[in-house]
Amino acid sequence: MQKKILALSFVLMLVVNSQLHAQYTKQDSTFKKWFAGSTFAMLGNFLPENKPDFVQLNLGYRLTRKDVVSLELKTWKYAWSLGIPYGKSYEAPEEKFPGYIREYGFALTYQRFLWKGLYTGVHVMNAWQSFVDDSGKKIDNGFQVFNTYRLGYHFRLFNDRFFIEPSIAITHRPYHTRMPNSFKLMDDQWSKFFIGEPGLHFGFKF
Repeated sequence: MQKKILALSFVLMLVVNSQLHAQYTKQDSTFKKWFAGSTFAMLGNFLPENKPDFVQLNLGYRLTRKDVVSLELKTWKYAWSLGIPYGKSYEAPEEKFPGYIREYGFALTYQRFLWKGLYTGVHVMNAWQSFVDDSGKKIDNGFQVFNTYRLGYHFRLFNDRFFIEPSIAITHRPYHTRMPNSFKLMDDQWSKFFIGEPGLHFGFKF
C-alpha cells in the first residue's frame, strides 16, 4: 500500500513542481499562524485490497517562521507488523496477523524549518488499540507510543494559502503493552523501527 501511495505522491509533485518553485522566489507578504490539514495517505482507503480505513486530521500553529507545533487526530487498522521492511515479506500472506489491529490516537508534532521549506519533524503518537481476530471479534485491548522522525519539504501554493509537504521518515515503537500471543508471535520477528516511510501532507493556512 505504501509503495502505491509513494508513486502517487511522486506524480503529484511532477504536476505542480514548476508553480511551486516560482512561488518561493517571492517575498512573503503575510504570515498565517494557523493551519488545518491531513495526509494523502488516506487515498489508501480506495485500494482494492488491504484498505487501512485511515483517517487523519491535523491542526497546527506556527510559533515562529521556523517553529511549528500541531495536533494530529488519527485512526487506522493494519494486519501486519509495522516493522516489516519493504521487500518480499512486506504484506506477505505468511506474515499476516490472525486478524488486525485497530488504533485510535493523537500525535503531538514539532517541526523545525532548517532552510527555506526544508524541515525536520518529530511526531509522538499515543494510540489505543483493539485486537480483532479473523472472525471479527475483539479479543483484547492495548496501547502503544508510536514515534515518527521526519525529513521533508514545505511547498507553498496559491499565495501561501495552501501547502503540501512530501517527506521521508523513520518510525519507531518505543513502548507498547503486551499483545495477544498470536499477534505477539508475528510482531516479535521484526524491528521496532521502520526506515523509509513516505509521507505527503497537505493543508490550508488561516
